[in-house]
Amino acid sequence: QDYFRKQTLINAERYTTETLQKFETDVLQAHDSIIKIETEILESIVETILANKLQIQELAYTIGILDMFCSLALAAYQNNYVRPMLNNDGIIDIKAGRHPVVEKFYIKEPFVPNDIFLDTGDNVIAIITGPNMSGKSTYIRMAAVLQLMAQIGSFIPAQKANLCIVDRIFTRIGASDNIARGESTFLVEMNETAIILNNATDKSLIIMDEIGRGTSTYDGMSIAWAVVEYIANYIKAKTLFATHYHELTKINKKGIVNYTVMVKESISGVEFLHKVVPGAEDKSYGIHVAKLAGIPKPVTVKANKILEKLEKSSRIDSLVKAPDNEEQLEIFQATHHRLTQALKDITVENLTPLEALNEIARLKRLIE
Repeated sequence: QDYFRKQTLINAERYTTETLQKFETDVLQAHDSIIKIETEILESIVETILANKLQIQELAYTIGILDMFCSLALAAYQNNYVRPMLNNDGIIDIKAGRHPVVEKFYIKEPFVPNDIFLDTGDNVIAIITGPNMSGKSTYIRMAAVLQLMAQIGSFIPAQKANLCIVDRIFTRIGASDNIARGESTFLVEMNETAIILNNATDKSLIIMDEIGRGTSTYDGMSIAWAVVEYIANYIKAKTLFATHYHELTKINKKGIVNYTVMVKESISGVEFLHKVVPGAEDKSYGIHVAKLAGIPKPVTVKANKILEKLEKSSRIDSLVKAPDNEEQLEIFQATHHRLTQALKDITVENLTPLEALNEIARLKRLIE
């Protein structure tokens, strides 16, 4: 008698009870009840958090700092890092430094450690030359990373380190354009270089990789040369400058030193030793790298022939160095310099027409 008909089918009758109907209603209304209960709980939690937000933020910051130092301590313990010494003498002296990321993921062979030495005297700017794939970029990036690690209170991957405090670390590394702003690769490179030259101080550390490669050879080399001299003459910031423009090693100024990455040549090919030593390199071994990348043999053979012809006809080695007392070195404009000086020496107010013609003739001979 508790059952009543719910549905009639061809071969069956379906019945239900008040209890079953109540269960059905509860199930259908359960979702709305869940949302209501969850909202009430969430609002209660939010009110509690807002009432204690300052304490929670301070706790989160403290936990974050503790987590950072624990992570740095663990990395130092597991990877044989050392505690860097700090000085006020403007010296960066790293013995057997290693790049903390590259050494962990470069598993083909043991990471080759390198020394870094910069000061405020004869070693302000280090120009690093060497072949492609030899490790120039890793070397200069290592300097920036180790300096940053030391200044946040971390041990660093090295045998020994004595570092001065720098006010900023400036880097110009990589090559990319900015399509959204209509900026080419070279313009992006020049914008970043301008920021460095306009903001760096003698307390800064500058890292520059392949300045000028986004334009023609002579334009790029001229810009790179001028940037090095500007840093040496005016900013005097400790600088690591990696370049393929081997002509930059001929800059003869106090505070500029040359380093190169060692290469071992043999009958079987070229072996990159990744060891940075004093000196200069005049080869890039770019065609060898192309072979390693799988460029078809006819292309590399033709490239070698073209390279031989270009090296025979090259006049790059005939660069003319302007006087040291110039504000900026004008690499290819020695004649222009002499002409400018001759014009400055002329007192126009005291010239007669005949003397003016004689001066024009003299300037013409100077140009010729």
